[in-house]
Parts: sequence; structure tokens; C-alpha cells
Amino acid sequence: MHTHYWLDLLRLQSIYRWPTEEFGEAKRNGFNLQPQAMPEWVMEWMPEDGGYFAGNLGPGRLDYRYFAYGNLLAIMFDLADASQTQAILRLYETRWHDLVGVMPAKICYPALDWSEWMSLTGSDPKNRPWSYHNGGNWPMLLWVLVPAAMKAGRRDLAERVFSTAAERLHLDDWPEYYDTRSGRFIGQRANLKQVWSAAALLFAQEALYGWPQPFLFPTAVGPRMRPLLAA
Repeated sequence: MHTHYWLDLLRLQSIYRWPTEEFGEAKRNGFNLQPQAMPEWVMEWMPEDGGYFAGNLGPGRLDYRYFAYGNLLAIMFDLADASQTQAILRLYETRWHDLVGVMPAKICYPALDWSEWMSLTGSDPKNRPWSYHNGGNWPMLLWVLVPAAMKAGRRDLAERVFSTAAERLHLDDWPEYYDTRSGRFIGQRANLKQVWSAAALLFAQEALYGWPQPFLFPTAVGPRMRPLLAA
């Protein structure tokens, strides 16, 4: 995983210059990745000191998009080493607008564009660019993003993420997900009063401040959420 899935600027530079169609034990490009398949956005988007684990590695194919859940779980369960953990969190710090935005946090970045969306999702309207699983913002990711930052000693990032969500999530009636590049709009087809959105905020609060703590907005919580908070 550390050898084949990790991407940072040095790794991208290596892929960019790799020869193709190599044979034998000394080959560097074991998966025959084509340098011209590297998207332009990732070459400009990758910070000098950031990095992340890529997905869907196979013969001649690498998905260069950033997937939040796998990377944050890698931090939580020690699949990422210390330097990789810090690089992932520096990626969040440097690309905050792209990966966190108005409502934490982006499930993947970037979204599939319209042509890829049409061919790979069957033009599923729920998964249009920057919505739902195609680049939508999911409050439930708070449960892993905040503890991951705390585990890495980045309390500053954890508090920033938490405050971004706590100021608005309850006012929006606990949506399932948010739309647009920055997560500014409640998802067009998002369900409201979602327990996992509320639970993620509670879990993040516990990771930051310990338990028990009074919930920040008890009077703003609807009847469906009060049993959860009482428990």
C-alpha cells in the first residue's frame, strides 16, 4: 500500500517520467502506468508537502482523485505512517476550500465531469458533478476527520473543522449531504433529520472536548434528535 498507492509530488514526478512497457525484475513501472494518463489538475493541485493514498490501482490504471474516507481511516487505524499522516492533513490545510469548504467534508475530489458522469454513472441525476457520491459534502465524515486530526496532533485543524459544521448543521435540520464545489447548498435530494449527521457531530465534539459535554445547540434540536442527545 505504501509503495503502490501513495501519491505525493515526488511520486507524481516519478510517474511523469516513467518508461512504459518494461519487463523483468528491474522494472520501475510495474503496473505500466501511462504518464499521459495523469490528469493536469493533479499536477497543479498537489501541494509541495502534501500527499494521499490513491484508489483503484490496476494494470495501467490509477485513479488520481482524492477519496476522504479511505485516507482518514488509514490515519485512524495506523495504515498511514507518521509522515504520510501529516502529509494528508497538510493536504486538508492547503486545499481547505476543495476538501472541506462551507460544510465538512468532501467525500471525493474532484467530481467526475459531465462526460465521465454520463458514461460511468449512467447519467444518474443524484450523482451529477459535485453532488451525493460524486463530490458531495457529507457531515458524517466529521466522525473520522476530527479524530484523525486529533490523533496526529493537529487540534487546530480539528477545531476548525468542528466549528465550521457546528455553526450551521443544526440550523439546516441535519441534512444527509450538501451540493456544489464548496458544499454551500443542502443537497437537492438530501434527506433531513439524519441521525448519522447528528451523531458525527456529537462524536467529533467528544473527540475534542471529552464526555460528557452539553450539546452546543440543545434548544435547536428537533424532537427526533432529542432521544439521541438524552442517551
